[in-house]
Formats: sequence, structure tokens, C-alpha cells
Amino acid sequence: MMILVILIIIIALIFDFLNGANDRANAIATTCATKALSPTQALIVASIFDMLGALASTRVAQTIGKGIIPSQHMTLLILLAGTLGAVIWVFLCTRIGIPISVSHALVGGLLGAGFAAGGKEIIQWGILGKKVLLGIILGPAAGFLAGAVFLILVSWILHLFPRKISTHKTNKLFRTFQIFTTPFMSFTHGMNDAQNAMGIITAALLAGGFITKFQVPLWVKLMCGTVMGLGTFLMGWRVVKTLGWKLTKVEPKQGFVSEFGAGTVIALHSLAGMPISTTHVVCSAVMGSTALQNLKRIKQIVAWRMMLAWIITVPSSALFSALTYSILKYFV
Repeated sequence: MMILVILIIIIALIFDFLNGANDRANAIATTCATKALSPTQALIVASIFDMLGALASTRVAQTIGKGIIPSQHMTLLILLAGTLGAVIWVFLCTRIGIPISVSHALVGGLLGAGFAAGGKEIIQWGILGKKVLLGIILGPAAGFLAGAVFLILVSWILHLFPRKISTHKTNKLFRTFQIFTTPFMSFTHGMNDAQNAMGIITAALLAGGFITKFQVPLWVKLMCGTVMGLGTFLMGWRVVKTLGWKLTKVEPKQGFVSEFGAGTVIALHSLAGMPISTTHVVCSAVMGSTALQNLKRIKQIVAWRMMLAWIITVPSSALFSALTYSILKYFV
């Protein structure tokens, strides 16, 4: 049993690494695109505040670890197969630079493995609907709306000045503002996506009898935060390039609005224990702020590719994890 728990921790940390390579990269993409911070500076800021966000709340970790499948039915084999299925899907998408929902990949992985193990009876459909499926719907819509509304508000404030501010000064001003919204965005990311691996590891420790109640140990929080930072640094730049340059040309005002709007939406969902996709929210916020200025600036081919990946993430991860469970049950 100890060997199986250690194996799950290793797989969860690989998932956490890929989380940093895909989802966490979104937190610094617009900042790098507008050159408000250098990539190295953005990475350092994101690493620090993502860790602080992970330490601030564990509500999402509880939803992942015991909300989808109750603790009495959560076996080590389900955890292993579910995490492996998510890792396979996230790795494939990260390799081709498509920003997807790592949270939803893990949800799909747990669903597939749980369904293969005990059928639909062991799935907590009520919690799944209220905290996961609702987040899948609300996340992109709220992000798009937040990006559009905050852009309108910021534009209205700028028009209140008696003299028109030059484009150069406006860009400089909002680059400065992004120095503050980047930590905010990273902090809220830590409150949500950084807790995925924490939930898996804590559930494994509970199932293995190493802890008596579902409470995320401090060493798990610190270890997951560190591994996630390495993922962003070593593999995250493909996703940064997609969101920061390929989707649309991000200007400093858009970058500020997108980060502030997305961070607000993610924070509210995190406090409700809803594992939403920071990718969905950030990308939607960028598109919302861009659509008001010029819809043609959004590169539709890139946008459609991302939306297709979002739609098929849960079923694809579920399929991979169900197949993985069917194979592993003969060996474990």
C-alpha cells in the first residue's frame, strides 16, 4: 500500500508539473505579451503568489479529493488511474500548445476511473453538478463578461480626464498596473488550480491510512507549489505564446483588464469550492476585452481550436482513465 501511495504522489506531481506548464502559464501570458514584466520576473512573481494562494484556501482541494467520489469509495486504484488519464490528456495538449482546463481534465479522469470501478452509483452527481459542471458553464461566460465590463469601465474613467492621454502614456500606465494584477491573478490561480494535485495526494494519504481526516498537510502544499513553478518555467512558454500572441494582439490596457477581471472571477469561484478552469476564464476575458474594440482582431482559428479542446477535455480524460483503470486492475 505504501508503494502505491508513493506512486500516486509521483503521478500527482507529474500532473502538477503539467498544470504549471499549461494552466499556470495563463497567469503570466498577457503580462509577458505586453512586456509589463520580463518572463523571468513574471515567473518569480507567479511562483510566489501562486504558493500564497494555495496556502490561503483548500476548498477546491476538498472538492477534488472527496467531492466527486466520496472518501469511502475513493480507492488508491481510482486515484492512480484517474490522475494518469488526466496526465495523458494534459501532456498531449501541452505539447501542441493548446491551453486547456487542467482542472476539468482531472475531474474527467476521476469520473472515468470511478465509473469504471463502481458505476454511476459512486459518483456524487449533486456536488458534481453544483460545483463542477456549473463552473464549466459559468467560467467562460463570467470571464468574457468581466473582460468586457472592466474594459468599458476603464475606458469611461480615461474619458473623464480633461486632456486626452497619449497612447504611449496610456500603455505605460497600464503596464505599471499589470505589475499589481499579475500577483493578484497568480494568487487566485493558487486558490483554485494549484489545489488539484493537493486534493489527489491528500485523498491518497487518507485512503492509505496515513492520515485520519481530509486535511491538506503543509508539506503537500509546499511541494505542489514548487513543482508547479518548475512546470511553468520548463514547458509553459508554448501556452504563453498561444494566449499572449496567437489568439490576439494584447495591449497593456487589455492585459490589465483581462488579469483583473479573470482574477476576480476565479477568486469568487474558489471561495465557493468550485474547481473552474483558469484557462477558460483568462482566455474568455481576453476575448471579451478584445471583442468590444475589434472582433476581427481575435484569430478565430486559434479560438476555435481552444474551444474544441475545452469541450472534449472531460470526456477525453474520462476515456483515458477508464481504459487505464481497466488495465491496472489486473496488476494492482
